[in-house]
Amino acid sequence: MALVSEFLGQLSLNAASSEPRFPTVVPTVDFDPDKDAARLETAIKTKGVDEQTIIDVLTKRTYHQRREIAFAYEKRTKKDLIAALKGALSGSLEAVILGLMKSTSQFDASEIRGSIKGLGTDEETLIEILCSRSNDELVEIKDVYKELFKKDLAKDVAGDTSGNFAKLLLALVETKRAEPSPMVDYEKIDSDARALYDAGVKIKGTDVNTWISIMSERSVPHLQKVFDRYKKYSPYGMEESIVKEVNGDLQKSFLVLVQCFENKQLYFAKKLNEAMKGKGAKEKVLTRIIVSRCEVDLKKIAFEYKREFGQSLQKTITEHTKGDYQKAVLSLCGPE
Repeated sequence: MALVSEFLGQLSLNAASSEPRFPTVVPTVDFDPDKDAARLETAIKTKGVDEQTIIDVLTKRTYHQRREIAFAYEKRTKKDLIAALKGALSGSLEAVILGLMKSTSQFDASEIRGSIKGLGTDEETLIEILCSRSNDELVEIKDVYKELFKKDLAKDVAGDTSGNFAKLLLALVETKRAEPSPMVDYEKIDSDARALYDAGVKIKGTDVNTWISIMSERSVPHLQKVFDRYKKYSPYGMEESIVKEVNGDLQKSFLVLVQCFENKQLYFAKKLNEAMKGKGAKEKVLTRIIVSRCEVDLKKIAFEYKREFGQSLQKTITEHTKGDYQKAVLSLCGPE
């Protein structure tokens, strides 16, 4: 129980979002941007580059603190910190450090843009981000996307996907999800559960539109109760029904949605485990999750990881990565 109480003790609420936060990267006390900027300047100038100092400084500061360091650096050197880091670093370490120089929503928006720009679509990234982010997060991602790329996220998603898969993603991008209500509406829980069953398992074929509207418009606590109630009507649970009824990217998207409604941090823990299955690691996936969640809920993801796989996330990362990349990722995860 010590683990649970210590973990809950770390719970911090963010005013901008209704979801509790479990960050591993928190503001540094006695923060001195000028001192940090000077340390970075020396580290970047050093022959062979002092990666360790860059990691120590930037992985232990929040995004807002890193921005202050970037201002101080520019004032001090008349150079842009991001450009200097790009020149000094390479490979996976560069990807992590440059990712940290973006806010969480800028990072998410850039990852989405990267997944749909150019030839072919990286559906995995698109599904992971759009189906796992809260309504508040998606609202911010849409704004930032427009700001950064002068493009409309919905239009870009529509131009790059098709069919029911596109319909589902666009419904999520519309951010029509209801806010959680203190009142539990048992009638609506029952009618939604019934509608999901009537639109799928009960009939030949699937009325996907009904599934999409319920899963993109209802609040998360409501849906958790709906999926529980669903078992009264259907011989299969919601996930099993999705696998039986739809396939391809649409199936993957519905599954990510349902897993995130049930336990979002467990979803990410499983995704991290999958990324470190073989020899080495899928560093792109590892970087994306660690960087995008370190100021959101990475502490709870690590907690769920240990509970699910019997080994700490940190130990798994140590076994599957190496060098400065490993140091940076472990530093973002914080101590076990």
